[in-house]
Amino acid sequence: MFRPQAFGGAVTALATVAAGVFLAAAVNSSPAVAAGTGTGYLHTNGNQIVDSTGATVRLTGINWFGMETDNKTFHGLWSNNPWRGQLDTMARLGYNTLRVPYSNDALKAGATASGVNDFVNPDLVGLSPLQILDKVIDYAGSKGMRIILDRHRPTSAGQSPLWYTSTVSEATWINDWKMLAQRYAGNPTVIGADLHNEPHAEGTNPAATGACWGCGDTTRDWRLAAERAGNAILGVQPNWLIFVEGVSCPSGGLSNVWDGDTSNDEDCGWWGGNLSKAGQFPVRLSVPNRLVYSPHEYATSVYRQTWFDAPDYPANMPAIWDKYWGYLYKQNIAPIMMGEFGSTLADPKDRVWLERLMAYTGTGVTGMSFTYWSWNPNSGDTGGIALDDWTNVNTTKQAILQPYLIPPTGGGTPPTTGGPTNPPPGACTATYRQVNAWQGGFQGEVTVKNTGSAAVNPWSVTWTWPSGVTLGSGWNATVTQSGTTVTAAAPSHAPSLPAGGSVTVGFTANGTASAPGTVKLGGASC
Repeated sequence: MFRPQAFGGAVTALATVAAGVFLAAAVNSSPAVAAGTGTGYLHTNGNQIVDSTGATVRLTGINWFGMETDNKTFHGLWSNNPWRGQLDTMARLGYNTLRVPYSNDALKAGATASGVNDFVNPDLVGLSPLQILDKVIDYAGSKGMRIILDRHRPTSAGQSPLWYTSTVSEATWINDWKMLAQRYAGNPTVIGADLHNEPHAEGTNPAATGACWGCGDTTRDWRLAAERAGNAILGVQPNWLIFVEGVSCPSGGLSNVWDGDTSNDEDCGWWGGNLSKAGQFPVRLSVPNRLVYSPHEYATSVYRQTWFDAPDYPANMPAIWDKYWGYLYKQNIAPIMMGEFGSTLADPKDRVWLERLMAYTGTGVTGMSFTYWSWNPNSGDTGGIALDDWTNVNTTKQAILQPYLIPPTGGGTPPTTGGPTNPPPGACTATYRQVNAWQGGFQGEVTVKNTGSAAVNPWSVTWTWPSGVTLGSGWNATVTQSGTTVTAAAPSHAPSLPAGGSVTVGFTANGTASAPGTVKLGGASC
C-alpha cells in the first residue's frame, strides 16, 4: 500500500513557470499504431513508447498490490474470484498493463505467501511469492498484457524516503533488481523496472535527510541512485524500460512551517510526484531510449493540497501538472507513465480532478501512459476498480477511465455480422488435463481446438459430468452448469475462435474427480 503525501510550499510563480513549458509535443503527426501493447520489447522515441517494430504503444494499466505487504503476494487471492478470473476482468475492461508492487521481503529465500484461498486457487497452494508472480506473468502475457515490476518497499513494514534503510542496503536493492532482470530475461511480457516507490523528503531544512533531486549528495540524490540502479539492471537486461519516479521536495527536506517566513519555503508535491528538476538534472542511462519518468498524482481523498481549494480550481490544475512533470512530455524530453493516481471520488472535487487529469493525458495511442491505483478495493485512501467481492466493478470510476483504455493485444476480435458461425461435426478436438485434486473436489482444464476452416463466432464449449459433480468456479470463459451439462461461453473481449485456434477453459469442481464427457464446440461434437 502506498503512503503519498505532500509537504510544505505554496505553488509560487506557477503561471510564469507554466508559460515556459506549455509547448506542443514534438511527435510524428501520423505515428504507426500498435494494437494493444505491441510486439516484442519496448523502447522510447522522444515522448513516446514504441514497440520492436517502431509502432507507438500506450500503456493503460492498473496496479494490483499485495506482494509488498505481509501477505507477500497479491491481495484478493482470498476471495471467491480465482486469480485468473481477476486478470480476465482487467483485460476485458481494457487494462493492458499490470504494475506489481513488491517488497524485498517477498524475494527472500524461504519467503512464504499467505492469504490464498486454497479452495478457489488450489494451483497456488505451497508456491513461493516469486512462483505465484511467475504464474501471473505467464497468464497475463497470454492475454497480451505487459508487466511493470515496482520496488514498493524495502520491507513489508512500510515505505522509506530513501531507496535504502539501515537493514536493506543499496547493494541489496540493486542485486535484487538484477536477480529479477535475469529471472525474466527473454520474456517480453515483463517490460521494466519501477526502481523505488515514492522517494520523498524527510527532516526539516537545512537538516534534510530525505530524497533530493540534483543536490549531488550520493547518499540522498535520487537522480544519481536511479542512474546506478538503472544502469546495473540494463547491464543484465538491456531491453527493459527504466521507470523513474520523482521526489516530493527537490531539496529532500521539509520547510519550517513554524518560522513564519514563507519566502524561502520550497515548492513541494506528492511523494514521488515532483519531477520539476528532471529537465535540469536528467537521469542518464547507459542504454539510450530506455528512460520513462513515472510521477504519482492524487486527489483530496489522499491529502487536501492547497490547489484543490484555489479560487480557479480546476482550471489551475494543468499548470500544476505542467510544472511538476507534464513539461517532460510536452517538450518531447521523455515519455510519462503515471504509475499511481486514484481517489475514492467521495468528494465531488475528486471526480472533476480525475476527469481533468485523464483529459490532460491525451486521447489515443500517443497520450501519456498510466497505471491506475488500484484494482484492489482494500486501498484505504482510494478504494479500487474492483468492489469488495473482487469480482464486480466500480462503474463510476471505470466510466471515467474507459475512453482512455487500450485493450491488450489478443484481447479479442470484434464480432462479425450475420450471426453465429458454428463448425461442422468433427471440426474440433478436445483434451483434458487434471491440474489438482483434493478431498471433495478437483481442478481441471479443457482445451478445445477449432480444426475447421472458419472461425466460430461467438464460440461456446459444453461438456457433461456425472451426477454429483458440481461446478465451483471457472475462468477464461463464462462458465455455468445446468443439471449435468456445463457451458463455457466466450468472454465479450474474445468472442471469436479462429480456424486453427484453441481455447483453454479452467475450472474447479466439487465431487469425485471426473473427466468431461461429450465435449462440443458450438454445438458440434469434438
